[in-house]
Amino acid sequence: MLSSNARTRQLNGTCASSVDMELFLHYSLIPSLFIILVLSLLQRREHHRQRDDASYLLGNRFRMIIPLDFVGTFRNRWSYGLAFGATANKVMFLFSEGYQPLQVPQWAQAFVLLIGGIEVGLSHFPFFACLSSEFRLVSSILGFSYSLIWFAVTTLHITQCPHGQFVGKYETVVFYWPSLLCLAFLLGRFLYMFVKSLRVHLGWELQTEEKPFLEVHQAEHVKQLLRKCPLQEREKSWFQTRIYEWDPYFQFPSRMIGTTVLAFICLYLFIVIEFCMFVYVRDELDVFEGELESYVASMNRTGTLTPVLLQVKELINVTKGVWVVTILPASLTCVSYLFHILACYRKQMKRLWAGDKHFLPLKFHNPSSSESVVAIARYSGWQIAYILWGYLIIHVMQSLCGLVITYSLVLPVIHNQTLEMLRGLGIGILTISIVLGLMVLQVWIAASFFLQPKMGTADKQKPLALNNRRAFHNFNYFLFFYNVLLGLGACLSRLLISCILGTWLIARIDRTILQSGCERADMGFSAWIGMLYVDHYHTNPVLVSFCHILITGHRERRLQQAIKYWYPNQSAGPRTSVRSRTRWLLLQTLINNPRLVTLRKSRPGHGSRDLPRFC
Repeated sequence: MLSSNARTRQLNGTCASSVDMELFLHYSLIPSLFIILVLSLLQRREHHRQRDDASYLLGNRFRMIIPLDFVGTFRNRWSYGLAFGATANKVMFLFSEGYQPLQVPQWAQAFVLLIGGIEVGLSHFPFFACLSSEFRLVSSILGFSYSLIWFAVTTLHITQCPHGQFVGKYETVVFYWPSLLCLAFLLGRFLYMFVKSLRVHLGWELQTEEKPFLEVHQAEHVKQLLRKCPLQEREKSWFQTRIYEWDPYFQFPSRMIGTTVLAFICLYLFIVIEFCMFVYVRDELDVFEGELESYVASMNRTGTLTPVLLQVKELINVTKGVWVVTILPASLTCVSYLFHILACYRKQMKRLWAGDKHFLPLKFHNPSSSESVVAIARYSGWQIAYILWGYLIIHVMQSLCGLVITYSLVLPVIHNQTLEMLRGLGIGILTISIVLGLMVLQVWIAASFFLQPKMGTADKQKPLALNNRRAFHNFNYFLFFYNVLLGLGACLSRLLISCILGTWLIARIDRTILQSGCERADMGFSAWIGMLYVDHYHTNPVLVSFCHILITGHRERRLQQAIKYWYPNQSAGPRTSVRSRTRWLLLQTLINNPRLVTLRKSRPGHGSRDLPRFC
């Protein structure tokens, strides 16, 4: 009789869903374009000029809309992040290159994937556009309706064929529950937007500024820099000391939150797909093992190939077990990388704000502006691809390490060869210990006999000045031939360590795995640096605060001019000389910063005596 899992696979093999998700993706462009057109017509152009073409009929009512600000958006970060999460299944569909609407030559596949990316972007564009639109009432209705369509179609697709041919029961649920969760959150978010905008429209609540020029955390960061006496730090917890310390004056932009959420969901889907492929390969290997067993049984275990076949069978069983066991550590490694990349982003952004570029290679101290702009467009997609491919490479590497450990330590114990294993392990450890001991002995001899004594009692080490030169030359001559052989082992260890570190850090886009001087060849690291510079130039709290002060002052001056125009006879209060006000501010600045007095530049033809007394 068939097992329950096999019956489920056989049952679902004949299941025909009435919903084709790929076909629905194509048809979803119709309501998507309609929503984009409606939101574009609601937008007003700031600078409108009369023209003779047909665009004059629209007046100033048509304007291009943006899904979200990839640089300076700090509001609704988790809403944008879960909107990105709703696209995870389609992103993985593109990642697997399953999008093949046209039969084109191999060299034109890049254009087909580009078209697929644009189509996926258009189909999910309303989620972001409705979240960022200024017309909250209309956008909430449109966004709720569009999210409800996607939620209903996805739920119908799951309920009609919940099982699959690889995982078995509830395979479709395993694949689609993250997207369903994100769509459910968007439904709640748009419903909340509708209720809040309706209350504002009815006059029950006041309209709040959705996107201020200067964010609260940016203003608090500048205030912290200007404080003479920093606030007394609270006692840090174990989590803040060892793992992560929260910073109330820093917020990640929506792009980073969205990239992280989408990377988590795509990593989960990639692991599920990998497990499905493993189940398929495992079933094929089980059939192959059955054939090997029948062949060995037919030869009565006396054939010449019997030991080899038994070793092949053992290798297959060990490989399957090691592959399953290493899924968890490989997954945890990539998950920790995602959190670590966020921590590195915050640390490096703060260092750039402080003017510190020493952590960057010299070639990246002045990057190209055009490359930086392209880098911020590349970063999110490349980060996700690096995580997915990095997981696969790390998984393969950990599986190979597991095979080595199993064949070196576990199988000898199972085969009652513990003494031979311990003898070989002891000889290997003793050999490595002797080699390392000779290297340490060379350093100790050099420090004891071939260096001159310390020049002072406070010196940490002896000066680099030779002593006992005759003995040193003989020492160097006789170790020359031994170090040739030792260098071979050092070279192999260098290659081994480079391979291990390179494969272990392949998913870290914020860290180059190439040697110094070759960093530009690492395109992922170049995209990371360019993204940092764009964020540094556009979201620096000090720069944004300065621009906010200029804009606010300009608005106040325009308001004062308008008041003087409408009320010319009304007194505006006591007048203050501009020169007196400037000197008063100069006095305050120089009192708070005495070192600036020596840096002041006097005007030509004037001596220091012509300066104000307080200067």
